[in-house]
Amino acid sequence: MNSLLKSFGFAFKGIFHLIKNERNFKIQVVVFILVLILSCLLGISKIELIIVLVCSMTVLAMEGINTSIERLCDEKDLNFNHKIKIIKDVAAGAVLISSIFSFVIGFIIFLPYLYKLVASL
Repeated sequence: MNSLLKSFGFAFKGIFHLIKNERNFKIQVVVFILVLILSCLLGISKIELIIVLVCSMTVLAMEGINTSIERLCDEKDLNFNHKIKIIKDVAAGAVLISSIFSFVIGFIIFLPYLYKLVASL
């Protein structure tokens, strides 16, 4: 049980590192909070909220993986290395794919609610 608690402690340290040191992660957390607020204000359904949460957590998790890959690559070689550049670009691309996918899903979910809100004004 003690080693399990230590594992959780290491994981939380990693999350706090991301929040404290990674600009993109900070931006994504702010966007996540705004999306949560919008979700509550518009009263989206539970299933829609679950979808929004899954999309949001996917983006945040991908950013954490991307940061880990970048740090590992930087430890390997601080000089320009074409192979490492490709690795870092692919990891960043994975974050972008999840972000675009999440944006599209959010657009699909929120557009009808926003349309109703505007139409009622």
